[in-house]
Amino acid sequence: MEIVTCELPAGSVIGMEGGAEPGHNPAPALWAQANARFGEVEALALRDKNGVPVGFWGAMSDLSRSFLPWGAGFSQGLYLAGVQVPPEALPPEGWVKWTLPAFACLRVRAEGDYAAAFRAGLDELERRGLPLAGAVQECQRPAEGGQLYLFFPFKRL
Repeated sequence: MEIVTCELPAGSVIGMEGGAEPGHNPAPALWAQANARFGEVEALALRDKNGVPVGFWGAMSDLSRSFLPWGAGFSQGLYLAGVQVPPEALPPEGWVKWTLPAFACLRVRAEGDYAAAFRAGLDELERRGLPLAGAVQECQRPAEGGQLYLFFPFKRL
């Protein structure tokens, strides 16, 4: 499993928002809703030089919307299933826009088992003596064949 240190710049995401709590993961339903209505935000997507969307984000925040780690053993917080957009983009009705703060992170390339990738990121932070300074963020990169990355913030920039 590839784990690298990187800087995650501030970025905006427009998507469908829901709350997670112990025993309830809203992500699958939010992704289904966002995918079904993607045509409403497709033109807003930030794109690379080849016209491919830069990223689809499973953005996360604590309940205070401060982008701190989820509570209750990583089972309680807010989740936004969406697409990266330019900072000036405005969400259509029924959509929500978040602007994620910039962080120094460990980036974990998730290959197969999501839970194993999540655990590997937490273990690597601990091994390096780094705190988890923000909510873990998920990003799927279409230009890389849909590769999923997890970002584990250890310092707000």
